[in-house]
Amino acid sequence: MALNLYLLRHGETESSRTGGFCGRLDIELSPIGQQMAEDFAHGYRDHVWAGIYASPMRRTRATVEPLCHLTGAVAELRDGLREIDYGAWEGKTAEEVRREYPEDYLRWLGDAGWNGPTGGERGIDVGQRALSVVDDIRARHASGDVLVVSHKATIRVLLCQMLGIDVGHYRDRIDTPVASLSVVELRDHGPLLRRLGDRAHLRPELRDLPGT
Repeated sequence: MALNLYLLRHGETESSRTGGFCGRLDIELSPIGQQMAEDFAHGYRDHVWAGIYASPMRRTRATVEPLCHLTGAVAELRDGLREIDYGAWEGKTAEEVRREYPEDYLRWLGDAGWNGPTGGERGIDVGQRALSVVDDIRARHASGDVLVVSHKATIRVLLCQMLGIDVGHYRDRIDTPVASLSVVELRDHGPLLRRLGDRAHLRPELRDLPGT
C-alpha cells in the first residue's frame, strides 16, 4: 500500500477573494470559506486518514476543524506548513507593491524561487521547511492517506519540489484554488501526481467562485 499526501488548501478568506498579499497575517475564513470547510468535512468524513497535519494559522485550523469534529480526529500542527512570509508586502495589493517596491517586485515576478518579497521568504526557503514536514510524515507513516492542510504558495512550492519543477515557476506552473485538493502518491521511485486543484467536494455554487 502506498503513502498518499492529500494537500488541502484552506477555504476562502477576504484576501484570497480580493487578491491581496496575505502570508503571515493570521486572518479568519470568510463565511464562504467556512462553508467550504464544512463541505470538505462532509465529503471526506468516511475517509480513513493515517494522519492529519496542518499549518497552525487560523484559516487552516478553521478549514480542518469541521472534519475533526465529525470524525474525532486530531490535526497535528506544523510550523513548516505556514504560508510564505511576504515581508513588507503583507496586507498590500499587487498594485501597491508594484508602486512602492518596483525593483523587488520585478525580480520576484521573474523568479520567485530565488527572489523573495521585500523582507520576506524566497520560494526555496518555503520549500525547505515544507519538505521537512513531508520527511517527518514519511518517517512516521509507511502507507495510507495523510491529509496536509496548508496554503496556496506553500502547496505550490511543495508540489514543484516533489515533482521536479523549477521552484522559480511555482506561481505560473501550478494552480491551487481555495479549498482545492491535490493528491501525490509517494512511491519508491518518485512522487506521482494523482490529482491537482480538485474541488469536487464543494457544493456546485462554490466550485467556480472568482478569487486567488
